[in-house]
Amino acid sequence: MEVPAPHGGRPAPNGRRPRGVAAFDVDGTLTRGGSVARFVVAVVGWRRLLRGALRHLPSVLLGPVVGGRAADRAKERLFEATLGGTPLADAEAAARRFAEAHLARRGRPDVLVRLAAHRQAGHLVVLVSASPTLYVARLGELLQADGVVATELAVDQAGRLTGRLAGANCRGAEKARRLAAWLAAHGAEGVELWAYGNSAGDRELLARADHPVHVGRLGRLGRLRRFPRLAVAPLPQAPVIGSSSGAVDGAPDHVVEPGRR
Repeated sequence: MEVPAPHGGRPAPNGRRPRGVAAFDVDGTLTRGGSVARFVVAVVGWRRLLRGALRHLPSVLLGPVVGGRAADRAKERLFEATLGGTPLADAEAAARRFAEAHLARRGRPDVLVRLAAHRQAGHLVVLVSASPTLYVARLGELLQADGVVATELAVDQAGRLTGRLAGANCRGAEKARRLAAWLAAHGAEGVELWAYGNSAGDRELLARADHPVHVGRLGRLGRLRRFPRLAVAPLPQAPVIGSSSGAVDGAPDHVVEPGRR
């Protein structure tokens, strides 16, 4: 499901096309490393994560290596074994706390500064992630993004997570497809597009951008090596009139501190 980031996302321009759009992957791009296992621990604890991983060990180990549907199924099996049966309200509360702590501890200043520059340039900012919307939505609030496109988890009639995915895992070609749908819904088709990613799951996302930016740690050895690196990618230019915060030269001041809303 594509949802605008609530309580902190900027409203879409009224009747005007945006100046540009910046799409950011989350894990490894805006934050250091992965987040899924940490999120599961935040909701149900280490013991349940370990039991679930051991129960589906071959799938959990081979899925990320094989990629594609195997990776998606491994993710779903792990969620079923760990998050299945958790009341949605409890998961949402834990997800908000987790997102706040995760961004504070593992946010990447070099990429967060770039996100701030896009906002100052008047661009729409959207987070596009394979991680669950449960906590990516809160990251969107904290970063004052205009929208969030992420992986949805299914909920049963009793209001509990089943662990199954509600729709496709938002990675690879699905990221590009879901972003295209978001752009169309927000009147931003054909607008100049920046995209930031760090892994093979972001290739299709970067391939559709006018300005793809590779922020992975492996550099020329990584799967995105054909795309420009962050160090050489041009910064978006802020408008001369109406700029209220000056140059972006340090930690982004747009990150909303937990508890300050």
